[in-house]
Amino acid sequence: MSKKIITTENAPQAIGPYSQAVQAGRFLFVSGQIPLEPATGELIESDVQAQTRRVMENLRGVIKAAGASLSAIVKCTIFLNSMSDFAEVNEVYGSYFGDAPPARATVEVSRLPKDVSVEIDAIVYLD
Repeated sequence: MSKKIITTENAPQAIGPYSQAVQAGRFLFVSGQIPLEPATGELIESDVQAQTRRVMENLRGVIKAAGASLSAIVKCTIFLNSMSDFAEVNEVYGSYFGDAPPARATVEVSRLPKDVSVEIDAIVYLD
């Protein structure tokens, strides 16, 4: 099976030794996205809903670069620094999917890169 690195200017550049996404066969593994503005690299520091929107748009940018859309996501993991934000994050996250949302896990962690409130990664099935 071949491995292909996916990169795009429509999502933040990696801030460490990892790829924005890796395609392996028909699967795309999208690295965790945090609320960085792709054009400037600046952190979205407003409320958790604004951060979640930016994260989802970053995911969309990477997935689009691989030739797919958010509807091709089969699994996401949401990392929160506080489970108290669950309802607000869930509201924004859910607005990006129709009647067939992907499988998902949500976990609270003690700290995220750049001290953001939310990070989301995704596994995508490419047709």
